[in-house]
Amino acid sequence: MLSRGSEWRRWEPHIHAPGTVMNNQFSGPNAWGDYLTALEQATPVIEAIAVTDYYVTDTYEEVLRHKAAGRLPSAKLVFPNVELRLDVATAKGGFVNLHLFVSPEDPQHLDELQRLLSRLQFNVMQDRFDCTRADLIRLGKKADPNITDERAALAYGANQFKVNFQQLREVFSESGWAKKNILIAVAGGATDGTSGVREAADQTIRREIEGFAHVIFAGSPAQREFWLGQKDLGPDEIRARYGGLKPCLHGSDAHKLDDVASPFGNRFSWIKGGLEFDALRQACIDPDGRAYVGEQPPRSAMPSQVISHVQIADADWAITPDIPLNHGLVAIIGARGSGKTALADVIAAGSDAISPSGWNADENISPSFLARARKLIGDASTTLTWGGGATVTRALDGSDANGHMTFPRARYLSQQFVEELCSAKGVSDGLVDEIERVIFKSHSQDDREWALDFAELRDQQISRFQQAREREAEAIADISDRIATEFEKESLVTTLTTQVGQKKKLIADYTADRAKLVVKGTEAQVTRHTRLSEAAQKLRNKIQSFGNQRRTFVALQDEVRSMRATGAPEMLRQAQARHANSGLDAKQWEDFLLIYKGDVDKSLTAYIAWADGEVRKLNGVAPPPGDPNVALVPDIADLSTLPLAPIAAEMTRLEALFSADKVVRDQYAALTGRIAQENSALQTLETRLADAQGASARRKDLQTERDDTYGRVFEAIINEQSALAALYAPLMARLAASSGTLKKLSFSVRRIADVQAWGSVAETELLDRRKTGPFYGRGSLIAAATEALKPAWETGSAADVQAAMTAFMARYLRDLLSHAPFAPTQQAEFRAWSKRFAHWLFGTDHITVRYEISYDGVDIRKLSPGTRGIVLLLLYLALDDSDDRPLVIDQPEENLDPKSVFDELVALFVAAKAKRQVIMVTHNANLVINTDADQIIVASAGPHPSGGLPPITYVSGGLESAEIRKAVCDILEGGEAAFRERARRLRVRLER
Repeated sequence: MLSRGSEWRRWEPHIHAPGTVMNNQFSGPNAWGDYLTALEQATPVIEAIAVTDYYVTDTYEEVLRHKAAGRLPSAKLVFPNVELRLDVATAKGGFVNLHLFVSPEDPQHLDELQRLLSRLQFNVMQDRFDCTRADLIRLGKKADPNITDERAALAYGANQFKVNFQQLREVFSESGWAKKNILIAVAGGATDGTSGVREAADQTIRREIEGFAHVIFAGSPAQREFWLGQKDLGPDEIRARYGGLKPCLHGSDAHKLDDVASPFGNRFSWIKGGLEFDALRQACIDPDGRAYVGEQPPRSAMPSQVISHVQIADADWAITPDIPLNHGLVAIIGARGSGKTALADVIAAGSDAISPSGWNADENISPSFLARARKLIGDASTTLTWGGGATVTRALDGSDANGHMTFPRARYLSQQFVEELCSAKGVSDGLVDEIERVIFKSHSQDDREWALDFAELRDQQISRFQQAREREAEAIADISDRIATEFEKESLVTTLTTQVGQKKKLIADYTADRAKLVVKGTEAQVTRHTRLSEAAQKLRNKIQSFGNQRRTFVALQDEVRSMRATGAPEMLRQAQARHANSGLDAKQWEDFLLIYKGDVDKSLTAYIAWADGEVRKLNGVAPPPGDPNVALVPDIADLSTLPLAPIAAEMTRLEALFSADKVVRDQYAALTGRIAQENSALQTLETRLADAQGASARRKDLQTERDDTYGRVFEAIINEQSALAALYAPLMARLAASSGTLKKLSFSVRRIADVQAWGSVAETELLDRRKTGPFYGRGSLIAAATEALKPAWETGSAADVQAAMTAFMARYLRDLLSHAPFAPTQQAEFRAWSKRFAHWLFGTDHITVRYEISYDGVDIRKLSPGTRGIVLLLLYLALDDSDDRPLVIDQPEENLDPKSVFDELVALFVAAKAKRQVIMVTHNANLVINTDADQIIVASAGPHPSGGLPPITYVSGGLESAEIRKAVCDILEGGEAAFRERARRLRVRLER
């Protein structure tokens, strides 16, 4: 037995035939021939017909005779629909019509039906009339004595006969045969249906009738939505009020040839199932999935993305080499070792869906049939036929797998694949990769900005902010170095002040010593020499300043050459790498090469020449030697306008006049030179002192700048966080709007501050925790930072973080510095340490932006493997909308208890099979019965021969097949109980 199981087929649930008891408008000598031809030529093809008549089955029996003669070949199922009129009036003057769908499976169903109907009575005219042909004729004649024709009397009597609803319900409840073989349908319209029961006094009876019915005759989408709990009342309210959800059907209700198989608005009835009465019973159990009214049946997967047929060739172990597959949910069941996974593997192999690791798995431990049977497969191959007509053949030994032109046409969740993704390693690798893939696919093509995968899209969205963070972090490092330098200068104020005082005293002492060498009578010359010395010192200072400038200009020339040769080109290359998606060509990128705004080469050459010229002017030219008694510089000359050379010459001339003693002259000259040297040193010290005295103000400005830059670092971090959140927004919005299991899954993006790592760096590398103080011992710094900084780091704004760090420094900086491993007097060591300390304090390497995936409030990294399996199935079944390929799953219920299977997975499979073909291997009855699997494939294997593979046989069908249901109950634990529970509330019997 092999079939595709439950497929959508057109049923005609309400059609009269020539000779119908009332309102028969079929006429002509070939009324029956025309009627049957109309049914045979109907489009879409009608495959099940419920022949309708009032109270009797004459026309049904006539249709059976024509079918036995070869008519209606496409109609594999024909059954009676007995129409009754209840004694409940409608607002439009009619009466509520109720229908009995009678299963034809029982060979005695007509006799049993007539026996059941005979128990219905109509009391009128002081008489009791049973619902039998004879009494209906008798009623017609008694109601109108002028009627003599029995056919006319039958019609008139049927028109008068009204069935009491309470009596009907009692008769039905007392008949075991009726409960087993009859389904009740009631008209839902206003003229002859329950919608016409509008009087308040009749609302209770209306609800009773609708609750008694299994089927509602209604063709409008609004009615269908109501009875499925999708409109005014929810599913639970419908079940509580009416005993269950109801399928809606719509027939042509034809009483004449023109109406045959032509319902109003082409509202055809579609039932998913085999051509057997049990298909209608299944539709009552699952009205949403198995009954539909419309011009076409509901669409599921696209035909090109559906495997319609599997063929296994050159495999003597495959006793069933040709297997048709349903387009919806296919469940492969069987005992252990029966060949279930073998079929899943074969389908995956034909779809190029087995990964290289799957083909190369260890045959001794792999759950894969093809891996374990690698040495015995031989030349076996599989050919898959797709719904669009394409066929693909693949070897079952994997020899032609994973070629460069192949791609997976199905998604295969093998046991090995699921175990790998749901293991501890898989949490951080494969499972997260799959989640990211689904997130990526949730964005429209336009929103992906040409990215090929999630990582590329993420980098596109956040690289700008990461680059900003790096730039600001580098700026903080530079500013911290400058602050450390300013701190060092501040510490030198006292020392430099002392040195300036000492230098001044030394100069004064030298000056006094020189004065003692003056010979009496030369005081005027000495005074003159002193003024000349002061002027010379000023000129030398200027010359030294110009010399410093010249050296700077030369260094700038070197820097310009280096920047042009290596610096600017490298910066351009880095910019090109950071902005690879700019689309700019090499010529366009040339515009971004950094160049100097002006002609710096010309300027620097001019600056050097200018400095050299200024030095030459300040030095001047020495006058030629002359009379030692004649002044080289007139007394009235303005010394501030003279160059150095004549002043120095005049000083030398004067020194020769101070004493005739050469020794004294040499001493005077030496002291004069020493005084000049110390004055130069004094000027340098005074310059450094002034710089050091301004360090405090500069340091404070730099600290403010660093605080602002630290805030900008967090602005970049927060922007990165926002960009990541935007990536997950489509999926997060969908999860927020969902219900049930899907709502348990959530994504969040947040900052993580690893205070432990941040504090440990200081405690182990920067601070001397042996010193007595607030941060003595391990952990105290981490505790303080956790309290003062962690909340702002993780949830605060940039301003909050900036304020928290400012407050932290105000409170703890002095204490932290007290634990420095070097004293400030150890200048070199303390200087290096303070820079490292500042880099640590304002570093942000411990701040990361991370997205978290949680299920039922628990981080995915902390879930059990079984629960991670649920998350994996959530992805593939509910969230992966972009993937419409067949989904093949091997035993999704592994590691889950039966309740979890029902609570978490059933609804997911029901939703998934409406969008894509799902093929699953399972041991779980809930996953077969409660998902209303469209096709059940039962696998069985024979004895295992030595050195070969066991013979494997497959049979298949739908749940409407009693044989398939028996197999489900025999193989799957709890199968029979699951069937009973599903059918119980609707009073629908499904025999094993």
